[in-house]
Amino acid sequence: MKIVDTNLLRSFQTLQDVPEEQLSWLILQSEQELIEDGAMLSTPDIPVPGVYFIIEGTCVVYTLQNGNQREIGLVVTGEITGYLPYSRGRYSSVYICATGSVQVMMLPYDKVRDLILNNFELTQTLVHVMCNRIKYVTALQSQNEKMMALGKLSAGMTHELNNPASANIRDASFLIKALRSIPAKIKELLAFQLTDKQYNSLFHFPEGSLPTKEKLALTLRDRRQLEHEMADWLETLSVKDAVDIAETFIDFTIAPEEIKNLGNQIPPDKISEVFHWSVFTMELTRTAENIQESSRRIADLVRSVKTYTHMDRGYDKQITDIHLGIKNTLVMLDHKIKKGNVRVEENFDYKLPQIKVLIGEMNQVWTNIIDNALDAMSQNPTGILIINTVKDKEFAKISVIDNGPGIPDAIFPMVFDPFFTTKRIGEGTGIGLDLVKRIIAQHRGNIQVQSRPGRTEFIVSLPIDI
Repeated sequence: MKIVDTNLLRSFQTLQDVPEEQLSWLILQSEQELIEDGAMLSTPDIPVPGVYFIIEGTCVVYTLQNGNQREIGLVVTGEITGYLPYSRGRYSSVYICATGSVQVMMLPYDKVRDLILNNFELTQTLVHVMCNRIKYVTALQSQNEKMMALGKLSAGMTHELNNPASANIRDASFLIKALRSIPAKIKELLAFQLTDKQYNSLFHFPEGSLPTKEKLALTLRDRRQLEHEMADWLETLSVKDAVDIAETFIDFTIAPEEIKNLGNQIPPDKISEVFHWSVFTMELTRTAENIQESSRRIADLVRSVKTYTHMDRGYDKQITDIHLGIKNTLVMLDHKIKKGNVRVEENFDYKLPQIKVLIGEMNQVWTNIIDNALDAMSQNPTGILIINTVKDKEFAKISVIDNGPGIPDAIFPMVFDPFFTTKRIGEGTGIGLDLVKRIIAQHRGNIQVQSRPGRTEFIVSLPIDI
């Protein structure tokens, strides 16, 4: 082990201007220790014993996310870590582990009071170290929170995009197969030798399936009865697969009188083939409509992502409809909403004036608050998420209400504290609501919370710029 004297401590950049007598006091009051490879200097579950001065060696600093280590930095020779003067807590938010043999000098926690009372310059230096550490950790945790949020949102969006994309692939495969069969179908149709009037009736018949036609208002019982009656009538005409044909006609809201009208115009020996041709053309129409709807869904999701992330926009405040950001956030979290069996109630005042905000930052606010509400309701058989917007004098007031268990009284005062979290290690950083509070303050607004069992309400008030 190296012999620690004042000259060695002056090799620490942060200690260069500390008076000689204070460095001597530090050496006399500290404990020397050689930490073995893999040994922990601090963990989140054990109080930090004191201030560590790394005399020689390297320690890795990491957190746990989903049980996996995520390295966030190193503490090397000439650096200071552990508990620092005026720190609010004795527990570390990270793991610090020796990599190789590490020589440390540790000022015990019970000596810190004497340090503060009698060693001004040394205390001042260590407080400066703490301030730098806070800046670094805050920036790191903020970025980590963004990445965790992005991970959650991307998982949901992957699921949401996969459904319509998979549907498009299935429908396109069917459509390709059906289109390849058209020459044979046309050959069969020509063999029917129908009159012009009969051809006209046949080709106009599928128009009953178009969206512009008023759909039949049927209960499940009425539908079954109608399908049964239609199938019986088709069977009397010797139509093959009468039950399937009847179900398709009802799916496309073709009224029974339309089917009978077509049947009355077709020779009896051709009617089965004609109805099968009609079903074939309907299936083509339905497949094309399905592809159109799935593609629209994908386009809507992509547009929501673009708006949510504020792509192709500047980073200055913009005049915007606050509801747009909330709605896009709900789209981004739709998978989690469905998974949690949550019903969303939107009570929006669309007369609310547009307000000037940093759109990307405000989307972070809505994501954190709504995501926390969804987590709070995760144990509910049915969750209810209520979002209200209203004009309150010169403010736009946005309320997010959930029917979760509420915030316990013991932790209620700490919900906006930096790094405070009730989630298990790796599931949250505690930066979420602190970040929310800072963003809202940046917009000259405020946030309040009210909570009791079965109802928690976060109220965001933002000034309206006329």
